Amino acid sequence: MSFEWPWQYNFPPFFTLQPNADTRQKQLAAWCSLTLSYCRHHKLYTLDVMEAQESPIFNNKKIERKLSMEAIQVVFEELRKKGNLDWLDKNKSRCLVMWRRPEEWGKLIYQWVSRNGMVNTVCTLYELSNGDDTENEEFHGLEEWMLLRSLQALQSEGKAELITMDDSKGVKFF
Repeated sequence: MSFEWPWQYNFPPFFTLQPNADTRQKQLAAWCSLTLSYCRHHKLYTLDVMEAQESPIFNNKKIERKLSMEAIQVVFEELRKKGNLDWLDKNKSRCLVMWRRPEEWGKLIYQWVSRNGMVNTVCTLYELSNGDDTENEEFHGLEEWMLLRSLQALQSEGKAELITMDDSKGVKFF
């Protein structure tokens, strides 16, 4: 299944930050939506700011337009404010993209646990993200950092407890 670009992606002014505040807010919302949709479709969890300008998200070769580095930073800052992005370094050169927030992943994981009668059982992180039983679940293949954040969200709700077993991590669901 190929990624479906929004109509704005083929509209040249979309690649220039608009000076009017209302227009800019709508434009940023569209850029945030596009970035999250693209990352979700391609299961991308990290982005490099320098590489971003050349990636298809911000560079439409068909119409020969690309978003400036400054504008990409503005989009990333907007995503950070919404809780969909965390910086990996102080220089803001690499970031974690959360097209689904940890709480949302936690909810999906807990629904699967409940459906499969696994409340009051212990699972390893590997079983959750790579096990045969989760193959058809959206969280299958979830990167460990996001899985941990999701389970920490469940832990804060009293639905799970993270545990360390020898050299691996696990979780008990309640």
